[in-house]
Amino acid sequence: MRARRLRASLKGWGGVAAMAVVCALVAVFALCVPLSGPGTVDDQAVAQSARVKAEKAEEDCEAPEKQTLSPSSADGDTIQAIRNREGEKRKLIVGVDQNSYRWGYRNPNSGKTAELEGFDIDLVHRIAEDILGDPDAVQFKAIPTNQRIPAIQDGRVDMVVRTMTINCERIEDVAFSAPYFKTGQQVLAPKSSPIKGYDDTLADKRICTAAGSTAYSTLEADKKDGKLPATTDISTTVPNQLDCLVRLQLGEADAVVTDGALAASQAAQDPTVQLKGDAFTAEYYGVAMKKEADDLVRRVNQILVDYRKDTANGWQASYDKWLSATLGKDSEKSEPPAPQYLRTT
Repeated sequence: MRARRLRASLKGWGGVAAMAVVCALVAVFALCVPLSGPGTVDDQAVAQSARVKAEKAEEDCEAPEKQTLSPSSADGDTIQAIRNREGEKRKLIVGVDQNSYRWGYRNPNSGKTAELEGFDIDLVHRIAEDILGDPDAVQFKAIPTNQRIPAIQDGRVDMVVRTMTINCERIEDVAFSAPYFKTGQQVLAPKSSPIKGYDDTLADKRICTAAGSTAYSTLEADKKDGKLPATTDISTTVPNQLDCLVRLQLGEADAVVTDGALAASQAAQDPTVQLKGDAFTAEYYGVAMKKEADDLVRRVNQILVDYRKDTANGWQASYDKWLSATLGKDSEKSEPPAPQYLRTT
């Protein structure tokens, strides 16, 4: 049964296996970061620290998606430093995903170079065009989920555009743009599974999430509060969300919990799995930057205003191209509300 399911998942645009091969070939472009395996002492220490930090952040935070600066086209020190890079280094350095189908992925059918494509990638090109005058003036760095914030804080990237949810814990560490996409956590499981959604059918089931993801922190909090069955096993964590789909295909997990937008793309990759139940949270993706990069945050917010107004080559056009096939032609449920800003001066 597992073998048939795995074979089925390798059809279509190339499947997980094809993507894995391509990603291996282009690994020289990714950040080299040490990763701990699931269940290690390091993971447990990080989880404990994150739990304490999240609880404190929640106490002092409301509506994190509104904790951003007003738009501005003015240049500041951060933008000037990007523009002052010389020669081949004069590029916007952006942390992205290379494994999320239709968001940020290397399409093995796009040619020898297997360039990055997807909804997030379109937005990166738009930002680079505005700041540097060239949509291709980008150095992409593929980073795993749990390295998004460290990559920003360490200065390895100027920003992260990687289906990154704005939440109370994260705004303590990085600055976010206004939201550019609305989604929510959802359950993905085999079509034959008795799992019906985020409910009691998850009892005695193994759930896979990406380390450092909103999904994991939500599961952990809900299990602690009794909103998730006590027998639900949430110990399976992986560096990248796509790895959860592989775990599901191999029978090493019973379900995946992730953003509904990503789950829909994974279901498109593997016809043997499907979304189970409705989204059980409301969340927003934002562009993440350094806390002190006020000018860059304001500039990105101005770009987002213009991007959403551009009906020909902006937000809607990108949605139609990349996401309508998996999320439906009606983009209204995915479009974030009119942005609200922390302050206007």
